[in-house]
Amino acid sequence: MKNLLLKEEIIHQIDKLPSEQQRQILNFARVLEMSKPRGRTGESLLTFAGAIQATDLKAMADDIEAGCEKVDADEW
Repeated sequence: MKNLLLKEEIIHQIDKLPSEQQRQILNFARVLEMSKPRGRTGESLLTFAGAIQATDLKAMADDIEAGCEKVDADEW
């Protein structure tokens, strides 16, 4: 019921606006629709928790840290 009242209020407010502003609202609504989160929830990924051995994680972290300390002057 609340959802219906909200939609009715939105329509009521939009009806008061000139066509160009109504078009802006339509475009904004389309952008919002496209920006909805996609993919899996974090909760669904919890099944992978602990799948990588602690020693492997430490090795990866060490390699990342070591790599981040270097500057490649020829890169730019």
